[in-house]
Amino acid sequence: MTAAVPVTVRSTTRGARAVGMLRATGPAGIASAIIIAVAIFMAIFGTWLAPFDPITPNLSLAWVGPTGAHLLGYDFEGRDVLSRLIVGARTSMLGPLAVVLGSMIAGALLAVAAAWRGGTLDAFISSGLDVLFAFPGILLAVLAAAVFGAGLTAAAIALSIAYMPYVARVLRGAALKERSQPYVAALEVQGASGPSICLRHLIPNIMPLIVAQATILFGYAMVDLAAISFLGLGVQPPEPNWGVMNSENQVGIPQGYPLPALAACVCIVAVVIAFNVLGERLFEQAQAAPR
Repeated sequence: MTAAVPVTVRSTTRGARAVGMLRATGPAGIASAIIIAVAIFMAIFGTWLAPFDPITPNLSLAWVGPTGAHLLGYDFEGRDVLSRLIVGARTSMLGPLAVVLGSMIAGALLAVAAAWRGGTLDAFISSGLDVLFAFPGILLAVLAAAVFGAGLTAAAIALSIAYMPYVARVLRGAALKERSQPYVAALEVQGASGPSICLRHLIPNIMPLIVAQATILFGYAMVDLAAISFLGLGVQPPEPNWGVMNSENQVGIPQGYPLPALAACVCIVAVVIAFNVLGERLFEQAQAAPR
């Protein structure tokens, strides 16, 4: 019983802090968080929420407009557009999540290592990041698809590498500020090791900035991965994906059937704007937080 008390208090405190951060983002931030929550819900439960089969084609229903049971009509192969949107949220959200996790973990480790050790290691890491800055993320993803084959995995790894220097550059500055704080010197005097100080104090203190960076980065990753899927180098048909749906149904726009393609575009734009708005609000909070 006694051991469970601090865990409960700590969890409650963290939950209250998260709610307080969300409230501080204002109406725009809260609305963005709701859109993101809906997209995450669709990504997790989309397979069970979809009212119809999103993969099996029925060419006799190709380009049929909205009906009572099919609110967004059918696509170019006679598949229910709404069902493909719902199920497609999984790959549309999973890819950016992998990019964010990969780039944030690698970027944070490099940033903290450079800020803590300084000197030669800092110069070496900074030079390596400068080299990576020269390669656009979308170009690396296209090259990865050409070498390893089309698919979400190669594109996600390539974008993680491309985004890593942007993450490391921002977090390095924040880590340098934390490294110069008096509490770090006090902990060193007490005999605390460098890894212990970084893991237990330095990284938690820059965590708001890490969360803000990850939120903003998610939107950029979604746009890039949607573009790669649009080019046919990402998620492969008939797997539902918003970028794939945009590519497949673009032929319907000049023929007078824009809804299937526009529906996918609206989903991408709405989620990307939501992540960018929420990320910018969280970034402003992180920058304004007292040190």
